[in-house]
Amino acid sequence: MTDIKTPKTVRGRREVEKRAPKLEENGKKTLILHGTKTSQVINSLLTDIYHLKKGNAIKYSRKNDNIRPFEIGGETSLAFFSLKTDCSLIVFGSHSKKRPNNLVIGRTYDHQIYDLVEVGIENFKSMDSFSYDRKIAPKTGSKPFFAFIGEGFDNVEELKHLKEVLLDLFRGEVVTNLNLAGLDRVYLCTAVSPNKVFMTHCALRLKKSGSIVPRMELVEVGPSMDFVMRRNRFPDEGLRKEAMKKASEVKKKKKVKNVTGDAIQGKFGKIYVPDQKVGEKALPYKPKGVKRERKEAKDGSKNKKIKFDTSDD
Repeated sequence: MTDIKTPKTVRGRREVEKRAPKLEENGKKTLILHGTKTSQVINSLLTDIYHLKKGNAIKYSRKNDNIRPFEIGGETSLAFFSLKTDCSLIVFGSHSKKRPNNLVIGRTYDHQIYDLVEVGIENFKSMDSFSYDRKIAPKTGSKPFFAFIGEGFDNVEELKHLKEVLLDLFRGEVVTNLNLAGLDRVYLCTAVSPNKVFMTHCALRLKKSGSIVPRMELVEVGPSMDFVMRRNRFPDEGLRKEAMKKASEVKKKKKVKNVTGDAIQGKFGKIYVPDQKVGEKALPYKPKGVKRERKEAKDGSKNKKIKFDTSDD
């Protein structure tokens, strides 16, 4: 199932090049999967996550019987689906008597399971259950704020791990420059206790404040839920070091003489023109005036009479 096949078409080679390692990786894609049995809460939650990650998510609607996270041999299918879809994040929902409304969020490295977080969902409210003006709804592709409230995110290892996974899941593509007009939503995570986190999604509404800085109001747009911590699998130390390893810097290009640039004018250069000795260069054509002067000079020399002095000495 995981045999490596050499692409035989140009399109296949392009797809392989897109998946090749890069110094600046693309945004992480999310794979959303269903377990053997799911509840209405889990189905609604997976649909909301898919809408929040629209453009960077792949959702499979079929039930998967052979996926059992945290069990030996139960994660083979997760690695296979990660390789097939080129997804670095996995969201898996299931429901059972022992673990009702169960949600597993995992990350992969080199299409191998890197770490896993399992939480139970309580007090869930979907995006459709909130009534608000659709004009202020967050736009697709906008960048969110994150607010983690509570000392548990700094002191409890399980909550610190959950914080890392949630940031990877919802932050989207990493950028260096950002337009403030594109910041139109915020994720609020509050550590109620060492094993319970309240999370909600709000839209930012800008209002007049009498100054340059507008006054911001939060409008809850969903989803909203409580995370109950269940099981964690922290990354292996050796795999963690390998994943955190940074690629060697690209060799600096040779500096081109007389070429400069800045953020406003862009790239520009100076051209030095050597002294052109115009007087010594042959002209490509002969002006008519010069030809006429030469002809007149030639005719005058033919008609010129030579006088000899015949006087005696």
